[in-house]
Amino acid sequence: MAKQTSQFVCQSCGAIHPKWSGKCDDCGNWNTITEESVSETTPKGLTSGKGKKIDLVTLSSDTKDAARSATGIAELDRVLGGGLVAGSAVLIGGDPGIGKSTLLLQAVVAIAQKGIACSYISGEESVAQVTLRAKRLGLLSPKVQLASATSVRDIIATLDTPQAGNAAEVVIIDSIQTMYLDNLDAAPGTVSQVRAASHELIKMAKKRGITLFLVGHVTKDGQIAGPRVLEHMVDTVLYFEGERGHEFRILRAVKNRFGGTDEIGVFEMGNEGLREISNPSALFLSNREHPISGACVFAGMEGSRPLLVEIQALIAPSYMSAPRRAVVGWDSNRLAMILAVLETRCGIRFSDKEVYLSVAGGIRVSEPAADLAVAAALLSALYDMPLPSSCVMFGEIGLSGEIRGVSRTEARLREAEKLGFSSAYIPAASPQATAKNSQYKGLTMNIKHVETVHLLARQLFGAALTKKVAG
Repeated sequence: MAKQTSQFVCQSCGAIHPKWSGKCDDCGNWNTITEESVSETTPKGLTSGKGKKIDLVTLSSDTKDAARSATGIAELDRVLGGGLVAGSAVLIGGDPGIGKSTLLLQAVVAIAQKGIACSYISGEESVAQVTLRAKRLGLLSPKVQLASATSVRDIIATLDTPQAGNAAEVVIIDSIQTMYLDNLDAAPGTVSQVRAASHELIKMAKKRGITLFLVGHVTKDGQIAGPRVLEHMVDTVLYFEGERGHEFRILRAVKNRFGGTDEIGVFEMGNEGLREISNPSALFLSNREHPISGACVFAGMEGSRPLLVEIQALIAPSYMSAPRRAVVGWDSNRLAMILAVLETRCGIRFSDKEVYLSVAGGIRVSEPAADLAVAAALLSALYDMPLPSSCVMFGEIGLSGEIRGVSRTEARLREAEKLGFSSAYIPAASPQATAKNSQYKGLTMNIKHVETVHLLARQLFGAALTKKVAG
């Protein structure tokens, strides 16, 4: 017998509460708990029925690599790990208006040009709206099947019993928050609807070998809205990042069962849609005609790709007891640590200064290897002395002031030399670091190894360090 009951579920994090309250104890958000009806069926003993015997194989059994199909968009293929995998589910999240639908519309048209049957199902826009957007972007294609629907039952009935010759191999669902199951007494977008709709669609996709793309909304914290289990259900999770004021867009993989994580694809948003950026380092460093104080070039790694970005710092006098620290594109806690190291280990005072730090281009850097470039930018801004324009830096700073080694040193240096940089400051503890540069075959850069942040400050700003900084 089925028994109707209800539970109180947080629509932000998916936590279940015994009763309604204004604030969710798990995520701390207010007014996100709603009552949802659930149907409980009295469970029967597992021994009362017979289950289907499963086949077990050894770990050393021969298996074939997953076959991949190129999308026609190289940056998307890079993030996916080489292309589309049949039967895989891909979840794409991002801020509203960032370009998720545009990217998938461009991708589905490019895939259809290769003779792969594609279906684009929108729950947010009508067929006319999607067609108008495709016309504006020059993406009208008779090879893409288009529909506007929100019922999961109808979608599965259409895809699971296709007409002859129209069996879809790639399906776009835009977005999963608009889909609903009619046997659940809950509104579309609620935790139970998102979880159940995703489960049914993914089960159908794996049964028929369909590559499924799900578009997901994000919360104000930048996380994909809905239950966390949604990210565990899919094979790949991609985040589409970018600032509204910048034309650059970053597609980042945070989970990929068929490829590496932290891989990024770079796009530029224009009037004709998204354009691939094959050499993002040159693009992020395009506005460096004259050297200015407070700017330092960081040679970082995003997945398997070396990426050079400019880190900018500004130091201003403060008359408040707690000077302001503002950070864009980097970790504010790590900035506080770097400032503490510079004050304690180098005797350089920042406690009476306002500090502003930004990563140019709207990209976000999460590598600890950016510590050395951040410290150099802060010192350059403090003393109003520009750094050499042909120099790059990377290295992690420890609490004792030592410069720790980082991975992929040679790849970072080769990318910097390719873009015209002639010198580099790198950790003395780098895995390949020696007193000679001959180990980096083919490199002509002047490579300088530094052991502590104090030695770096003396090499770059030796004359300024002997003067008392105005406080």
